[in-house]
Amino acid sequence: MRLNIDHRTVFQYDEPPSYGLLQLRTTPQTSAAQRVISWATAFEGGQEQVRFLDHHGNLVQLIEVLPDTTRISIDVKGEVETLSEDGVYGHHRDAMPTWFYRRQSALTEPTQDIRAAGEALIFSAENTISDLHALSQLIRDRVAYVPGETDISTTAGEAWSAGTGVCQDHTHIFLSIVREKGLPARYVSGYLLMDDRADQDASHAWAEVCIDGLGWVGFDVSNGISPDARYVRIAQGADYMDAAPTTGLTLGAGQENLSVSIQVQQ
Repeated sequence: MRLNIDHRTVFQYDEPPSYGLLQLRTTPQTSAAQRVISWATAFEGGQEQVRFLDHHGNLVQLIEVLPDTTRISIDVKGEVETLSEDGVYGHHRDAMPTWFYRRQSALTEPTQDIRAAGEALIFSAENTISDLHALSQLIRDRVAYVPGETDISTTAGEAWSAGTGVCQDHTHIFLSIVREKGLPARYVSGYLLMDDRADQDASHAWAEVCIDGLGWVGFDVSNGISPDARYVRIAQGADYMDAAPTTGLTLGAGQENLSVSIQVQQ
């Protein structure tokens, strides 16, 4: 399947920042699951300083905010051919060792309630994938998908207690429990072709678990499936902060307003 992606991010500031540096993780890479046909990033109000692969294997662009700028727009456009439909990303080939993804992060640290939910589940070597899909169902039953009630700083424990969240929160809870079970699990950000619309206001998130004999296998907790040809991988890490499309620092800018618009079409 060939997917066209158009992703615009706009930062608006009350005052021109005295200093600003943004990190972008918005560029996919060719892998066994996908082939990048074309990809380009354009900027207004900022310029690229350097690009590199981080310790998780993500392509990162550092963008300097230009002087006297009160508006920065970042336009990402490209075409990707997706090659995998079975949710299996493949064996581990990255510099970061798999044991790192057994460790909890600040956003996945389990609370007593999350630990209790995980302890009630039995994972077996013969039925690991089925057990992980059952965990996804448990999370969806417990935490309703409700946009706008959590944000990028919401932890797995907070979303679990609130009973509401979005794909980011579902993924953090899933990672928290899977890591408590001793399996390496990581956060993945990317794009999803929706069945009912092209316009979206955020990128998507899902989890991958490293399973003996298979390697990394994806689980989209919010939709109750493993990623198929409708998914484009962008970045991976321990949690959202490692794979966020845009992070950074601005000084002296006053109030910052962010708007995001995304189109994913076949």
